[in-house]
Parts: sequence; structure tokens; C-alpha cells
Amino acid sequence: MGLFDRIKRAFTGEDAVVKEELKEKDSPIVFESYDKGMEKTRKNFSEKIADLFSGFRELDEEFYEDLEEALIGADVGFDMTIALTDAIRDEIEAQNVYKSQDVKRVMIEKMVEIYQRGEQVSNQLIKNPDGPTVILFVGVNGVGKTTSVGKIAYQLKEAGHSVLMAAADTFRAGAVEQLTVWGDRLNIPVVTGRDQGDPASVVFDAIKKANTEHYDYLLVDTAGRLQTKIHLMDELAKIKRIIERENPNGIQEVLLVLDATTGQNALIQAKQFNEATEITGLVLTKLDGTAKGGVVLSIRYELDIPVKFIGLGEKAQDLQVFDSEQYFYNLIKDVIEPQ
Repeated sequence: MGLFDRIKRAFTGEDAVVKEELKEKDSPIVFESYDKGMEKTRKNFSEKIADLFSGFRELDEEFYEDLEEALIGADVGFDMTIALTDAIRDEIEAQNVYKSQDVKRVMIEKMVEIYQRGEQVSNQLIKNPDGPTVILFVGVNGVGKTTSVGKIAYQLKEAGHSVLMAAADTFRAGAVEQLTVWGDRLNIPVVTGRDQGDPASVVFDAIKKANTEHYDYLLVDTAGRLQTKIHLMDELAKIKRIIERENPNGIQEVLLVLDATTGQNALIQAKQFNEATEITGLVLTKLDGTAKGGVVLSIRYELDIPVKFIGLGEKAQDLQVFDSEQYFYNLIKDVIEPQ
């Protein structure tokens, strides 16, 4: 059963059933992680919607203006807010809806529909069928990039894969040492180079080792402090050339790490990085510490880049594979059944 069907059933009085299904689909632990990690975002969203409907009388222009204000306040983003409001208006007129609960249902259904774009969004890492799977991590300093490399390496190792990490962020003070600490803690080898040295040389050594010793995964931490887009493009292009020359299937993933607490600034970063290099997926960190988790929707709408991992806490296992069903349910459940 798809997300759209679950949401509709939740609005028809089957919220408890949908909740149990989601617990069984992944695990109670995953469900509770989303429940706890999205608490601030859910509260922000539900409060905005509650305020919108507190004095609900009729569906006039004032209501739609207030709806736009509520969605923007929930960090859904301007472009998606306009598209969503237009879609809600059209559906309400088509269904001749006028009751507040039915209006809420239409609103959530259209939000899911626009997010999914009529297709199943894959959150799975792309695998290399021949040789090591190479994943590049990009992003500005301070977003949790190096920590995300370590956490994903932990999860891959726990799943039974052999993992190698490359500390190619040679420009940030402490970045190499930080990844080395993760390696020591997890018993995962880390390829390093000189401070302020050439990141591409680190990647060259790492891809050689990954191929020679038959590692399943190579995770590459790249520099986040490059002063211009040209420098970013040149550095990443150099790294890509080396990997493609030494690895039969090149790079499988370029994951952009974003800090959810920055809200719409994360969308701006995603646009800039996507112009510089082809981003295949996003890692959204620190969602548990912010009310701005609605940025997931605007990134998907404007850039069509899937979120692949989402940070719901400090522990390694709290960086969860992104599940759109868990995300949407935990975003809107208080709208369905006010707490």
C-alpha cells in the first residue's frame, strides 16, 4: 500500500491502524525515532495548521492567503507553497468540499501528491555491480558532513559490508583527525594525506586500496571550504576523473550533506552545489534539533533530488535511511488527530 492510500485512510478514522502498519513496516524503533526526531517540526506544522483552522468559516480568498502564510511559516518553501495552494483550491472546487476536516484531508493529499510526483522516490544507495561502490560526500563546513560519513560507514559495516573511508577534506583543520577518530572507533581503515595537501592524491590512494583489497564501499569526505563555485567544480572534477580512470563504473553517489536547522538556506546550498556537480541524494542532518523540517518538501519540489538519509539524533543509528511514509505521517499526525 502506498503513502497516498495510507494518508487517506488515516483521515477516515483509521489513524491507529496506519500507525501500527508503519511500525510493522520498518520497526517500532524506526517509528519511535521519527516520532521523537520530528517532534519540533511536527509541532511547528500542526500549530500553523491549527491556527489556520481555528476560526474557519468559509473558503474565501482570505483563507487561501492565510493558508499560504501558514505553509511558508512551516518552511515548506515559496514555490511549493504556491503550487500546493493552487492544487488545493482546484481539488476543493472539484470535490465541492467545505468542511474543515475535508479541507485538511485535501491539503495533505495534495502535499503528498506533489512530493511524489506520481512516482516512487528511491532512497536506496546505488550499488556498483563491479568493484567498490564509491560515495562522495559534499557540503559546506559545519553541516555534519564528516560525522555523516562516519555514521553511514557504521551502518554499512553493521550490515555486513567491508568499508574504507578517505579523508580528502585536507583543508579544514581537524577534518582528517575527526574522520580518523571515527575509523579507530569503528575499526574501519581511513586513507589520509598531508594537511593542506592535494585531496585528489588522497582519493587516488584510496581507490587503489579499495580495488586491490576488494572493499564493498569507499566513502570519500571532500572539502567544504572552497571559495568559489569554479574551485568546487574543478576540485570535484579532478576527483571524479581519478575515480573514473581507476574504477570501472566511476562514482555511484554524490551525497550533499545539509543542516536542517538552516531551513530555506539549506535549499539555497542545494541549488548551488547542484549547479556545480550532479547531486544524486541528500543527507539532512540535525532534524531533531529544528522546527524547519518542511525544507524536505521544497528541496524535492524545486530540485527533484531525493533525501536518502535523515538525522534524528546524536547516535550513529539515529542517522536513518529516509522513509517518506514515516516522514509524512509524523509530520501530519497531529493535524489528523490533534493532541
